Amino acid sequence: MSGQILDATLVAAPKQRNTNAEKADLREGRIPEDWQDKPAKLSHKDRHARWTLKSTKAKRQDDGIMPSSDLAIPFFGYKSHISIDWKFRFIRKWKTTDAAASDGARLREGLLDKTNTASSVWADTAFRSKANEDFMEKQGFVSKVHRKKPHLKPMPLHIQRSNEEKSVIRSRVEHVFADQKSQMGLFVRTVGITRAIMRIGLANIVYNMRRFLFLFLKRLNASA
Repeated sequence: MSGQILDATLVAAPKQRNTNAEKADLREGRIPEDWQDKPAKLSHKDRHARWTLKSTKAKRQDDGIMPSSDLAIPFFGYKSHISIDWKFRFIRKWKTTDAAASDGARLREGLLDKTNTASSVWADTAFRSKANEDFMEKQGFVSKVHRKKPHLKPMPLHIQRSNEEKSVIRSRVEHVFADQKSQMGLFVRTVGITRAIMRIGLANIVYNMRRFLFLFLKRLNASA
């Protein structure tokens, strides 16, 4: 399987219209007082999805001016974390969290596949931390995680080239998310983390089935 690639993507859920006080209660894991005696309302409120900011590259405006900074768009929902094998692009490990959960910490929560025939692990800079590097070294994995740009300093040329070489392999995982969102319309329409885990998990299974069929037919046609 030649190593594995980790990444995460945001999965939208129906937006909730809550007051600031209700949002504060939800962040603390409490049920808002006004909801406790209203079971019908409570059943329609997603207490696990969270708001976060989705960064996107700035695009050139109609007048030709390029904005000085990228955009940060508010996003509500969940986050799908996956680990795929480099060779076949099957999803081997996965995890679902709220949208505000950090990507990097999930690496140490069962996303790495110890049955992979190679030890290399590719991921973007969100997964670069001393805790993750130490964890991978102790578990026998070889880190191919992108290095971060030094604070207030230009990126050294050798690190930039190294990251570019890693991106050639790491970018394979983007095709998985693109397939799920464009071909499968991945969206969480249910309420609560339990159902979100089931929805995203089923999407991962369906992707693997479609990927297996594609590889099977490709090999069949090659041998014909």
